[in-house]
Amino acid sequence: MTRAAVRVDGTAIAEIGTGLLVFVGVGRSDGPATADELGRRIVELRIFADAAGRTNRSLAEVDGAALVVSQFTLFADLRHGRRPGFTAAADPDLAIALYERLCTAIESHGVRTERGRFGTIMAVELVNDGPFTIWLDSERA
Repeated sequence: MTRAAVRVDGTAIAEIGTGLLVFVGVGRSDGPATADELGRRIVELRIFADAAGRTNRSLAEVDGAALVVSQFTLFADLRHGRRPGFTAAADPDLAIALYERLCTAIESHGVRTERGRFGTIMAVELVNDGPFTIWLDSERA
C-alpha cells in the first residue's frame, strides 16, 4: 500500500505511507489473546516485495506503518431480509477495549500505528499498489 488516511468531518486524523490499512471487526467471542495474536500476525505477514520482487518481507522489515480502523460492519449478517444484522459484533465496551489492545500489540512489535476514531463516521482513503487484500478471521486463523 502506498498510503492511507482517515478523515473525520473533512479533517485528516490519521495518515500513513507504506504499510497496511487494517479494518478490525470485534466479535462477541474475541478476547485479549485474540487481539495479541492478530497483532503479531499482522506485523509478521510476509506480503511486501523484496529486491527480487517476491513477497518475502513483513511490515516490520519494510519499516511500514499500520492504520487501524474499527469496522463493526465486517460482522454484517445478510442471510435474512434486506437489512444487515450485527448481533455477532461485540458490544461497544468490549470492542473498543480489544481494538485498543490490537493497536498496542502492533506497536509492541515496533510498528508505528495510527488509529481511526472508534464509533465515528470516517472517510477512509486507500491507495493500494499491490495484489493483497487479506481477511484474518480469529475463528479460522
